[in-house]
Amino acid sequence: MIIKKYQRYLITTYFNHFIIISVLFLCLGFILNLFEELKFFDDHKDSSYYPFFLALLNSPSILFELFPFIFLIATKFFYIYLNERNEFEILKNNGINNFKILSLLSLLSFSIGIIILLFYYTFSANLKSHYYNLKNNFTEKNEYLAVVNDSGLWIKEEINEKVNIIHAKKFKENLIEEITITQTDSNFKMPNTIIAEEANITKKIWKLINVEIISYEGDSKKFSNLDYKSSFNGEIVANLFSNLNSLNLFQLYELSENYTKIGYSTTNVMVHINKLYSMPIFFLLMTLLGFLIMVKFKFIKTKFFTVVIGVTVSVIVYYLNYFSSIFGANETLPITLSIWLPHLILLLICLIGIVRINEI
Repeated sequence: MIIKKYQRYLITTYFNHFIIISVLFLCLGFILNLFEELKFFDDHKDSSYYPFFLALLNSPSILFELFPFIFLIATKFFYIYLNERNEFEILKNNGINNFKILSLLSLLSFSIGIIILLFYYTFSANLKSHYYNLKNNFTEKNEYLAVVNDSGLWIKEEINEKVNIIHAKKFKENLIEEITITQTDSNFKMPNTIIAEEANITKKIWKLINVEIISYEGDSKKFSNLDYKSSFNGEIVANLFSNLNSLNLFQLYELSENYTKIGYSTTNVMVHINKLYSMPIFFLLMTLLGFLIMVKFKFIKTKFFTVVIGVTVSVIVYYLNYFSSIFGANETLPITLSIWLPHLILLLICLIGIVRINEI
């Protein structure tokens, strides 16, 4: 496909604005996150550079969440840039109407969205994973010490200077099955191994059923019921491995398969995967919306009002997506519908504007 001179100019101009806005948001995300990390490290000595390093690792992930609004604002600034130079009139006199410009921007934003999904998201997810791993060295809450693989659920917890390794082959909400709890003391000896058929983990006092305790010497005791004091309940356990934004697409599908094997709900994972796949379309719609707003409301001639309206629209769109995602996670709505419903609403609004775009 031959790119015409005016198309090359518009693509370059838009892309420059997109990069500038992205860099500004990246810096803003870094600064805001840096304050959080500095607060986190208030009580830690000899860790002066860690807040900066952690903020650097976390900033790309923050930027990814902000991309829809970056597309919106970049489109508005792109419009102002051309409008201030009367370039829309020049383009119109040469037979290039608003619809042609909007079509080009739509294709460009969708293409950038594909690149962001395939490459940038993988990059930011890997950095987010390193962020969690590094920060875990300074937390006392064991927030990241859980793994789900094809053999089941694994949890590490520390109680009174003793480390317990918990393995469950099945996990369904507040019920885990086929459990093995290996207890170790400060000398890394294993005084007891607890084997149970299942456990109710609604509360931090787990209710174990059909239990066998095997001592270090090999002695065995069996109980029909036994209470086990843990640092976790079902809700906390579910949150231990909920850092989905630190997993790339391949890891997300692998996690979904592992969830299925252990009987755990894949709803949250599938919501996240569908959300990722919808991103290029979301970016395209935000670009359409930004351009149509600027064409419709020509009184918006200053960058200040552009930012104000951009923030207002962004907040509305954010909460529309947020509540729709909650309905999907709670299975009130089908997962696919919960993710795509806000996009369909935006598409309807944009189509109404596109119908009359050349009349304005």
